[in-house]
Amino acid sequence: MDLRHTMKGRRVMAAVAISTGLLLTVSGCGGGDDADKPKAVSSSSQSDKGGGDGAKQSSPTANENQVLAEVKGGDVTLTITSAVRDQGGFVTVSGTVTNNGGQFWVAANWRGDERELSRNGASMAGAALTDSKGKKKYLVLRDTQGRCLCTKFDGGGVEAGQSADWFAQFPAPPSGTSAVDFQVGSMPPASIEISEG
Repeated sequence: MDLRHTMKGRRVMAAVAISTGLLLTVSGCGGGDDADKPKAVSSSSQSDKGGGDGAKQSSPTANENQVLAEVKGGDVTLTITSAVRDQGGFVTVSGTVTNNGGQFWVAANWRGDERELSRNGASMAGAALTDSKGKKKYLVLRDTQGRCLCTKFDGGGVEAGQSADWFAQFPAPPSGTSAVDFQVGSMPPASIEISEG
């Protein structure tokens, strides 16, 4: 009789433990209303979308107060407005590209020469940061499928007279390094300062 009561007690205790665990799991998942919470967007969430996200087409209105560098190549002007070192060990460089020409500009040569990068299409995949002092070149980060953590231009480029926003994420140079050169495609290098984020 003692054995029967002991087994029954164990079953009850197991049922209570399982029920408590399920109750805590369900309440932890919560189905609360998130409508009043602000949505935070980090650079890493942008980079997750980077391979498939298109550049935003807009009229050429760059904020002159935040321009770190500007280079011109033919009818195209590349403006760098931000270069921020993230806490995760990355540098996110962003800006705008403006087509000052009379016809559609194709960004195909900006994707880089590597075979893996060819699947990125017209994108910032061929961009690089160069640390002249440390004698290192940092290439755009990629996900496990070879997509760059950078902007992919909708339609393959930028319409005449229009601008497109872009970003590219790189491994961060050592913390003492803040002066680097940014280069993409056949554009001349642009000297920029990396700020702490």
